[in-house]
Amino acid sequence: MLTSILTLFLLFLLVRAVLFLTRAFWLWLGRGKDLERAIDHKQLTQATIDSHLRGVRLTRGQRQEVRRAHAAAREKYLTIMHYGWYQGVFIFTIGSVAGLLLEEAWMFVSAGIMQSRVGLVWGPFSPLYGLGALVLTSVGFLLRRRHVSSSRVFVCMACVGGCLEQLAGWAMFTLFRAQSWTYLGLFDHITQWVAWRTLVIWGILGLLWVRVVMPELLYRIGEPTTRRQVTFALLIAVYLGLDIFMTVSAFYMRAKRTLGKGPANAFEVLIDEHYTNEWMATRFQNMVVGEQLPDQGLPGVNGDMSHH
Repeated sequence: MLTSILTLFLLFLLVRAVLFLTRAFWLWLGRGKDLERAIDHKQLTQATIDSHLRGVRLTRGQRQEVRRAHAAAREKYLTIMHYGWYQGVFIFTIGSVAGLLLEEAWMFVSAGIMQSRVGLVWGPFSPLYGLGALVLTSVGFLLRRRHVSSSRVFVCMACVGGCLEQLAGWAMFTLFRAQSWTYLGLFDHITQWVAWRTLVIWGILGLLWVRVVMPELLYRIGEPTTRRQVTFALLIAVYLGLDIFMTVSAFYMRAKRTLGKGPANAFEVLIDEHYTNEWMATRFQNMVVGEQLPDQGLPGVNGDMSHH
């Protein structure tokens, strides 16, 4: 128990450090153009501006004034912003990394195991979470523009999350005979990859995403105002595209080996030699290929660790 608490505390400090460094890097990308936005838009009183310029610690009332100005600027921006590929690249990346870290932390705290749960051959990414964040943001952005009620957002996000899980699980099994989760051991399962409780979780997470996380995230990402921002986004997109392509190729060869087939060309030989069955098993520790997952004892799914 003490170890779990210390781990969560260290994880909290790590997240704070990462957020601080990310904010500093983001400001560098934009050449600091967002630093004085509230002052430029004359959304703060002169007393608050003077305190800021003198480096004096702001009072509680002044900090609330800054937060209100920030919220007003954010709402105004979100009503006119253009949501496109640029924001999508960062949302997918952030979702892939954050989802992976949270899942591995949850597995350690709840089950006491350290397990690699990455979804790509390179880097700390889980594309299912990235795709989920991207889909939730795309749908949530439309719902927000139409001022949809929270109850409807909940239902919509539950449906979107369930469809995403079903499609991802079915595609992995159909294309590569691979599985990384199953809900067949749960009494409320709908299919192998969807359960009623997970729909509720998707609905709650989706509602929080649309109401709390997404507005601030989109506001922070903004729209590109410098060439270095566009270049950085393109580099990330190219890297992730290549990472996904190599991952699909590795699983394709893994499926061929399961069927007793060998590589058919030089590229498949390269994949076959570098991404062996042993390497894949070590890299994707929560996934099986060519066999059925047990209905009970799945870490983080059925809750019983006795069979793991």
